[in-house]
Amino acid sequence: MKIWVANRNETLRTIANINQLSLDELMLLNPDVEHPDRDIAGRPIYLPSITESNSESQPREELDSGLVGLSGLPACPVVPGPILNNWIPLTPLEQMAEEEYDVLIIGTGAGGGAVLWRLCEQWRREGKRIGIIERGDQVIPTHARNLATMNQERLVAYFNYLSKPLPGSLPEYPGARQLFALGGRTLFWYAFSPRLSEWDLARWPVPISEMESYYGVAEQVMNVTESFAEGSSITEILLERLWMRGYSKAAPLPVAADIVPQTFGEMHTDMFTSSISLLARALHQRPFDLAINARAVQILHEDGNVNGVQVVSPDKTMHTLRAKTVVLSASTFETPRLLLYSGFQQPALGHYLTNQSFVQATGSISTVDFPFPWGALNIMIPQKPETPYSVLMTGPEAFYWYPVVLERPLAGETAVNFYGYGKVEPRYENRVTLNPYKTDEYGIPEIQVDFSLSENDWDVVRQMTAGIRRIARDSGVRLVSQNGRPPICMTPLGDLHHDSGTCRIGDDPATSVADPYGQIRGVSGLYVADNSALPYIGAENQTLSTIALAIRTADHIIRRHAQM
Repeated sequence: MKIWVANRNETLRTIANINQLSLDELMLLNPDVEHPDRDIAGRPIYLPSITESNSESQPREELDSGLVGLSGLPACPVVPGPILNNWIPLTPLEQMAEEEYDVLIIGTGAGGGAVLWRLCEQWRREGKRIGIIERGDQVIPTHARNLATMNQERLVAYFNYLSKPLPGSLPEYPGARQLFALGGRTLFWYAFSPRLSEWDLARWPVPISEMESYYGVAEQVMNVTESFAEGSSITEILLERLWMRGYSKAAPLPVAADIVPQTFGEMHTDMFTSSISLLARALHQRPFDLAINARAVQILHEDGNVNGVQVVSPDKTMHTLRAKTVVLSASTFETPRLLLYSGFQQPALGHYLTNQSFVQATGSISTVDFPFPWGALNIMIPQKPETPYSVLMTGPEAFYWYPVVLERPLAGETAVNFYGYGKVEPRYENRVTLNPYKTDEYGIPEIQVDFSLSENDWDVVRQMTAGIRRIARDSGVRLVSQNGRPPICMTPLGDLHHDSGTCRIGDDPATSVADPYGQIRGVSGLYVADNSALPYIGAENQTLSTIALAIRTADHIIRRHAQM
């Protein structure tokens, strides 16, 4: 190492030139020099020790270009790379307004995420323009149950903070809430993924065999498994008790969870599946444009063809997004609201709002003879034609899952939860309409919900209540009050987020809004692909069915574009 004392008016750059040294290397040796062109007269400057032979062996161009390191090896050039300012690429609405999309998707929940994934998978080598917009913001980049900080109590509390009561739901649908966020309600869903029963699918305008094929595709992309609680002693013991008492169809509950062990350095980042998982799969297939905080307010169409969407940003700026095909996946409430405000007048639009009745029970069971560890309880007793309800058993403690960081002390008794889903028949009078007297901050009419249970629906509730009591008794569970709640009770209507049917598919224009492929009647290129499209939901969680049907709609759109 040599030392050079700078003369008057000398800078680091002039010293490098005089000594035929790399300026970058000189700056590394003298980090206290703030700028290479600053006058440093009188300051000692460190120079690299370069022998005459070294100097002769290195080309003058390399010395001047700064590619020689202190060891004599060439220095790796540092080239500024691209910058990504988010965990998922976002596109400004102003930029999206300059494009014409082959397909534009409204909403990033289960249906929207499924359509996006399928289009990107099938069009990975096509030059198609795909866009998707979300009314909400980003809140979490994965399913809430994948976060190490979450337990069941915090998860519910966080959902209640992020979601808001559904405007217009009182007094008949008081439990309903809305969540506007990237990924929608799939960020918090239970991940229960059963198929609909064959007798309910028989009422759909889609062949059962075709739906079964799409169920297979959906289960694969969602990582649905019946082995989530495999080896759990509490699940195995209670299943055997139920089988021995006549519940031959009792089985492990299918859960959308990636439980494949990590091997060969393969990283599994999403255990519980959400629509974020679908967006990620799509992104790794091909690029697409995504805008958040983008509220669709009106569908644009002319001469029987859709041609775009009016979208407003939080600052009330209006943008026109042009598209050859538009897919509505805004929700059971927001999709019909958007269509109604855009002037659509199909007879069934907004009608046939359907949900399930929801009865919960809490119990306690002795664990004295249970081998430890108990594991998680995941059991489903499916509906039968003579018992139009399904019952889930979960636990111990709060739910069917617990974080690995949670300490679970041994105890002689533990809690068991029962969740009963009762079938509700779709009825025309259960509906979503625009409220002419109330508007939101954007001047769009709010909705009004009309919903009630028929006498037949209430009969199902009574059957289900008696059925839960029998299941508890036959599995050795004592129903008990917990935290001031009755041992068995019914949740307020709307509290179960299984709403559907307001833009249902079908063959009859009088009772359906869209054809069997989800295309809105009367407008070519306009589709629906969310819970609102489901014509019957039976007594099961319908997320798997929504995703399977959305994939089928995406395949239809792909075929249609191939013919254009």
